[in-house]
Formats: sequence, C-alpha cells, structure tokens
Amino acid sequence: MKAYVSLFCVLAFAAGACVSRAETPAKSDGLSVLAALLQDHHSPDASGPALTLDDVERMALSANPEIGVAARRVAIAQAHVPVAGALDDPMAMYRGWGVPLEHPWNLNSAQNMFSISETLPGRGKRSLRTSVAESDVDVAKAQLDQVRLEVRVRVHKAFGDLLRADDEIRIHDQHVAIARQAIEAARIKYTTGKVPQQDILKAQVALTRLAEHMIQFDHDADLARARLNTLLGRAPNSPLRVTGEHAVLDTLPQAQDLDDLALRSRPDLLAAQQAAERSHREQALAKKAYVPDFTVSAGYMIMPSGQNFRNAYMVEGSMNLPWLNHRKHDAEIAEATAQATEQDADLAEQRNMAFGQIQEALVEAEAAQKLAHLYHEELRPQAEATLQSSVIAYENDKTDLLDLLDSQMAVVDIDLAWIQAVADFDSRLADLELAAGASLQQFESPTAEVKP
Repeated sequence: MKAYVSLFCVLAFAAGACVSRAETPAKSDGLSVLAALLQDHHSPDASGPALTLDDVERMALSANPEIGVAARRVAIAQAHVPVAGALDDPMAMYRGWGVPLEHPWNLNSAQNMFSISETLPGRGKRSLRTSVAESDVDVAKAQLDQVRLEVRVRVHKAFGDLLRADDEIRIHDQHVAIARQAIEAARIKYTTGKVPQQDILKAQVALTRLAEHMIQFDHDADLARARLNTLLGRAPNSPLRVTGEHAVLDTLPQAQDLDDLALRSRPDLLAAQQAAERSHREQALAKKAYVPDFTVSAGYMIMPSGQNFRNAYMVEGSMNLPWLNHRKHDAEIAEATAQATEQDADLAEQRNMAFGQIQEALVEAEAAQKLAHLYHEELRPQAEATLQSSVIAYENDKTDLLDLLDSQMAVVDIDLAWIQAVADFDSRLADLELAAGASLQQFESPTAEVKP
C-alpha cells in the first residue's frame, strides 16, 4: 500500500507540474475517453444492511424453497407411521338364511344374522410395518439434512463469489484513482510532445485493461447476487450487500479424520444406512408371511318364527393358510432378500464414493491453500517492491511513465490473482465440507488474510 501512495503522489506531482502547458484537444481525445470509461461503472447495491455469511445461511435455512419441499416430505412420512401399523377396517355383515323362494319378502321365515368382524395380523407383523414406516421417516429426515447441507454449501459459494467480486471492485477502484493521475500526467506530456504517440497508445492499452476488469467484475457480482437471492427464496434482482473477509486455514484436516466425520455426519450416507435397515425390516416382514392372520366375527341372529328361541348369537373365527401357497410367499421372501442385499451393496458403494470425494476435495483444497499462500507471502510483496522501485526510479528520471504503469498493472494483476486464489480456497473448502457432510470448524485454526 505504501507503494500505491508513493505512486499516487508522484503522478499527482507530474500532472500538476505540467498543468499550465498548452494542450491539443485532438491528441487528448483518446485518453479523455479512456478516463471517462474508467469512471463509468456502478457500485455494488448499497441499499439495506450488509449481511454476513452467518446471516445469509440462517436466512437460507428458513426460507429456501428446496428445504421447504424436503421438510414436507418428512411430514408426509411421519403422517404415514400410524397408518402403517393400524388394523384394517372392521366389517359389518347381514346374512339372510332360508328365505323361501315363493315368498322372498317373508323374512320372518328366514334366519337373519347381523355380525361384525375384524382381521388380526399375525404376531409381529404390525410392529414390523410400523418399524418400516419409521425407517421411511428416518430416510426423509436424512434427505432433508442433505438438502440443507447442499443449500448451505451453495450459499457459501455464492456468498464467496459476491464477496470476491466486491473485493475485486474495491481493488480496482484503488488502482483507478492512481490510473487517473497517470492519465492526466501522460495527457499533458503528450500534448507538449514529450512522449511519442506509440507510448501513449501502449498506455491506453494498459489502462483500458482496468475498464475491461470492471465489466467482468460487475458481471460476476450481478450473477453471484442473483444466485444468492434465489437460494434465499427472494427475487433474483433484489438488492443485497455482503460483508466479511476471506481466510485461508493454516492446516487442513487429515483424510482419515474427514472419513470418520463423513460416516457420522454425511446425510446421504445416513440415508443409505437407514434405507439398508429398512430393507432388512422388510425382509423380516416378508418372512412373517408364514405366520397366519386371523379373522374373528361376532353376531346377533333372529331365528325363523315358530322356533323356541327366536334370539341367538354367533361367534366365528377363521385364518388363512399360507403354507398352501408357499410358491408365492417364497418368491416374496426371495425378492425382499435381494432388495436387502442390493441396499447393502449400495451403502458400501456410497461410502466408497464418499471417501473418494473427500480425497479429491482435500487435494483441491490443499492446492488452493498453497497457491493463496504463494500469492500472499511471495508474489504480492515482490510486485509491491517492484512498484516501489519503479516509483523511486521515476522520481529520479531513470525510467519513464510506461515502466511505472507496467509495474502498477503487475500489482493489479497480482492483487486480483490473490483475491481469486483465496476465494477459490474458500470454494474448495465448501466442497470439502459437502464431501465430509458437516462443518469443518472443529478442525479450523484460520489465518485471516489482510485485504490488499
């Protein structure tokens, strides 16, 4: 930053020393237009309070539509639990026996029976059906947690993209303030014939890059703001400001620690585990097919007229005979067993894929971490030292304005590359959290990078 201040002062002095010289409007048009172009950008939307990452994550978890849909699926699964273990509806019956065909309306000559019956599932079937339904609830809850995790990671990335774009715009504005002084100094020297046209054209090309950067930064900020607003359940073009700083961890967790965390916390693995347990309960329920179901009935009977006892009752019991239909039930058991085996294999596959995703995300995060440290600890200090040396040389008439601008643009490029590097690390860290299935705060010892 000291190099920037020195450069600003040198350029301001160069512009002021020549301000009284004659100017040629035709020769200065290109640089004047360029100066206007550098000024022609919009600032990030400043309406409303600036939100932190915790703020936007909290808003997303409460208002994101995807989370709302997943929460309704949990409610549906919970509503099905009491239905799964309930008894079938009781049956009411009327039966008329012995009605004379010659007098079908003469019910007094018939035996009239009114009864009610209920089917009772075999022992253990109702509890297993309830258990299967409860497994569906557990799967739905794990899927809800997975949606929340994915939304939180996407919010983290969109927030980081918007924060990075704002930082890039801020860095750009710092350099534009210096570039304006450089333009003024070059314009005055050009009108007095102290520099050739070729040098001025080179200066224009170099300085136009700042305007090119601005267009891309505005584009990135608008896209990130639209994505973040969508995740928050708001209109994509709603005003939104964020605040915070990127940070690069000194150390990253070990792969084994992340694997253990994933087994405990990763929602899709927990959902697969619940699905496997559900399939085993369905297998046990299928084996219960050989336990017979019972139907009991009780009724009131009105006997034909002329009988000694006109009023009577009846009790009836029945059961199915599954042993006589073993082909069907054996097939059902085999199907349930195959389903359970498939779910076990799917769980093993998902665990293996999760470990691979963790390793890939860890490799990406480590590379981004090294690159961010390289820019912050090596390249940025070197670029600033070069700029400081160019300022001193320019003050002593040992270099020209173009060399000074080249040094400044090198610092601009390094600053922007550093911002991109720390933002990329932040994004890779979010991918690592997604792969591990939980926040990595328990492993963190962050070193907050100072803004350039």
